[in-house]
Amino acid sequence: MEKTDWKRIGWLTAATLVLGAIIGACAGLLTLLLYGVEYMMLGFIESEFIPGAFTVPAVRRIASVTLGLGVAGVIWYLLRTKTEKVPSVKKAVNGGRMPFWQTIVHVVLQIFIVGSGASIGREVAPRELGAMLAQRFCDIFHIGDGEGDAHGVLDRRMVVAVAAGAGLGGVYNAPLAGMFFAVEILLVDVTLEKVAFGLGMSATAAFVATAIKGEHMFYDIGAMQMNSTPSLMLFALLCGTACGVVGALFRKGSQWAESHKPTGRSLMWQMPIAGLVTGLVSIVVPQVMGNGRAAAQLGFSTFIPETADTSGAAQSAASAAASPWTFLAGSDGAPGSVVNAGTPLELNRLWMLLGVLALTFVAKALVTLMTIRSGASGGVLQPGIALGSTLGTMLGLLWLFVFPVDSVTACALIGAAALLSASQQAPLMAMCLVMELTEAPIEFFVPVGMAVAASAFVSSGLLRRLS
Repeated sequence: MEKTDWKRIGWLTAATLVLGAIIGACAGLLTLLLYGVEYMMLGFIESEFIPGAFTVPAVRRIASVTLGLGVAGVIWYLLRTKTEKVPSVKKAVNGGRMPFWQTIVHVVLQIFIVGSGASIGREVAPRELGAMLAQRFCDIFHIGDGEGDAHGVLDRRMVVAVAAGAGLGGVYNAPLAGMFFAVEILLVDVTLEKVAFGLGMSATAAFVATAIKGEHMFYDIGAMQMNSTPSLMLFALLCGTACGVVGALFRKGSQWAESHKPTGRSLMWQMPIAGLVTGLVSIVVPQVMGNGRAAAQLGFSTFIPETADTSGAAQSAASAAASPWTFLAGSDGAPGSVVNAGTPLELNRLWMLLGVLALTFVAKALVTLMTIRSGASGGVLQPGIALGSTLGTMLGLLWLFVFPVDSVTACALIGAAALLSASQQAPLMAMCLVMELTEAPIEFFVPVGMAVAASAFVSSGLLRRLS
């Protein structure tokens, strides 16, 4: 009979509660930092009422993102060429040492460029900070720091991965997604111990982070139907297949952009140029700015009243007022506007809606890849959700002509999870992250799960052929 390893149980408990709380506090502070940068650079703070820089003057958008990426380009050049480099989270999990102050600067720069309007995700920053803190925690408890300590090395690897996932769970109040990110992407090893440890630390981080930054709705899906339908299950299979193809291509594109980043002085001029291009694109497509919240909400807020009597979907006055469609329609949000979605679906209006969504999809994809290619560091989770939401909405608008019982918002939800699953090759993490960010009814796990499964199957096969 094996003796109980009380020392191991002790540091596992300490990691879950103490390290989880510290990571949660950092995630909450990073969110507040993002809000502060947005207010300073763009004059607004993103929320469920203002999901993007729609009300910011075009000149200020251009100046903000150009300046933000310009300043970050200079600091990143110095950080990457004059000091110890910051490894990726995956390398940190596998033993790469994350330097202390360099990691903090690297993390703050990512938040700074997203707050200034750069088209890239902010979720890598809390993951890196969590991994760095976990390495220091392991040093304190002497976990995996001795030669020949194979078991300790595995424990250290687990702690760093789970802490990185807790950073994700904390910043988005998504403990399930944080846990699955650790075990599905970083460790690629789903065991009972890792799941329990990961979920405990992510839940702790999410609780503490929420106490600091507050609990706010991230995506508003109030215009969605209340119940799933058989036709929605069929849509999930078809949409999942399409998102599997597009998600795989986006993954290949982001990998190409990452591998072709500038490493020398060109970083200092390529990043501000990327910022200038982003700002110019935002004159026509303001929802392209930021980590993807505005573009994704465009899809989630698409509401066609004709379906209300059959699907049970209804859009509240508050949701309509905060909809990106209302901001794009102008200050008065007049129903007669070309881009206002809250009107009956006629053929000419259908093409107008599809045009805006297609333009948003293409602009978000290209500008995000350009930002990564210019040398910026950041994530693609939120951009992936934005692309999936807009693609799911485009397919959903066409679907309504055949099955008006379904709502466009439900189609956007399915598309967001499916494309994220394909681009990350992590179906469980993708499904949970989208469901947690939208606070969708639990019964929609069924069609979302179906779409994610189809997307994962199609994308994995396509990626094998493209590799």
